[in-house]
Amino acid sequence: MRITRRGLFRHLAAAPLAAATRPRNRPNIVLILADDLGYGDVNVYNPESKILTPNLDKLARQGVRFVDAHTPCGVCSPTRYGLLTGRYPWRTELKTQVLWPWDRPLIEKDRLTLPKMLKAHGYHTAAFGKWHLGWDWETTDGSKVNSQVRIGDPQREIRNEFAKKVRLDRPVREGPTTRGFDYYFGVDLPNFPPYTFIENERLLAAPTEQKPDSMFGWPGAMKPGWKLEGVMPEITRRAVAHIKDRAARRDPYFVYFPMTAPHTPVAPAAEFTGKSKAGKYGDFVQQVDWSVGQVMDAIRDSGTAEDTVVVFTSDNGPENLTYPLLQEFEHGSQGPLRGAKRMLWEGGHRVPFLAWGPGRVPEGRTEKEVICLTDMMATFAKLVGHKLPDAAAEDSYDVGAAMFGKTAGQPRDKAIREATVHHSMNNEYGLRQGDWVLIESEKSAHGAAEPPWWKERFGVGKHSEPAELFHLSEDLRETKNLYAQYPDRVRQMRALLERYKSEDRSAPRRR
Repeated sequence: MRITRRGLFRHLAAAPLAAATRPRNRPNIVLILADDLGYGDVNVYNPESKILTPNLDKLARQGVRFVDAHTPCGVCSPTRYGLLTGRYPWRTELKTQVLWPWDRPLIEKDRLTLPKMLKAHGYHTAAFGKWHLGWDWETTDGSKVNSQVRIGDPQREIRNEFAKKVRLDRPVREGPTTRGFDYYFGVDLPNFPPYTFIENERLLAAPTEQKPDSMFGWPGAMKPGWKLEGVMPEITRRAVAHIKDRAARRDPYFVYFPMTAPHTPVAPAAEFTGKSKAGKYGDFVQQVDWSVGQVMDAIRDSGTAEDTVVVFTSDNGPENLTYPLLQEFEHGSQGPLRGAKRMLWEGGHRVPFLAWGPGRVPEGRTEKEVICLTDMMATFAKLVGHKLPDAAAEDSYDVGAAMFGKTAGQPRDKAIREATVHHSMNNEYGLRQGDWVLIESEKSAHGAAEPPWWKERFGVGKHSEPAELFHLSEDLRETKNLYAQYPDRVRQMRALLERYKSEDRSAPRRR
């Protein structure tokens, strides 16, 4: 087809502005959250890993690799709350456990969230994948499950009976699109009903069957033909298509991609089965890496790399299957750390964290600054020029100096965070300050969560102290409890932890 000069100018005038014309303080933001990925699962964090992660390794080479990044809790729902609000999740009603089927929303209606904040600056916001932050499910009699059982209490019999009243043919209210996202596609989580995809406020396909007992997960309604192995490929495809679609538009975009892997059910697609040297779990991690590669290819191929910031991390440490993986395959999902998901030791909440953004994020740096996922709120607020009120992001620090600064990776005169609170699934607390970490848990102090062979292998001795104190620069695996030797430090750290609790914030006041 022949295009005249007049037609060409008319075409160019009508075309959307390229991303390169956007103000520098409004880059596209892609936040990828793996589910239960361990510190030692990524090759660049653990050279002895039996899993190949070439796309994540490339991301680290081209950006900043944080080696001391932490989740606000050792399990998923609380961490997701903290990531999207900048507030420690233990300040909510959910003190233990996670959200279970039919629980109400955890994020308060009037709370400022990361997507709400970015929308105020012209961003289109979308989420793809696992929500796990609660919904308002319509029922035949108007009742709610939390009138019978508190939020976060499993109570399987009560919840299974309640499921009979849930109207799955009606809109699903108070989900992602009411907490700041313009668009949502995904699942509550892969092992909870209903077993079907949710788009915005509706189920894409009616779940007219019951999940077979042979399929992993909570019993409940299922779409005919539902396959656990199909979840990750579909949410990846949707996220990639969305990035390509938004690339040439004038307004910047925020994509939140909370993956469903490598969380149980461990269900790698056929093309990944048998590809790692760490069993099906390792295969699933390699699929996570592939999904990251798909997203990065979409960004690069669309020509918007110079206008995009990507963050990749995990919602907590690896599942307890890390122990049999170590025995069977000599693969340690927690790497050089002690502990796993749910726990207060480093393996429960220290996670991979990679930041990438050509021209914004330094290339090939290793960053030792201690950060928490709650810090994304203040960091991106500073990037886009949003002044956070004191009533929002109460536990969020701007870590832009470590993520974007020219001196990223270099020692600083003062740590960005005064201290960082750790929290377990059982409402136990820890406090990290400098190289010191105090763990206020008698259960953890006695190592009740670990198999005896692991403690013997790594020389973890017995002790009778009611809590633990470790100096991480000298004892990263947390094997030498110094609680009895430094009573003054214990008192000082306990006092700071109690102040953070009583003042309802840990970040400095902004006004």
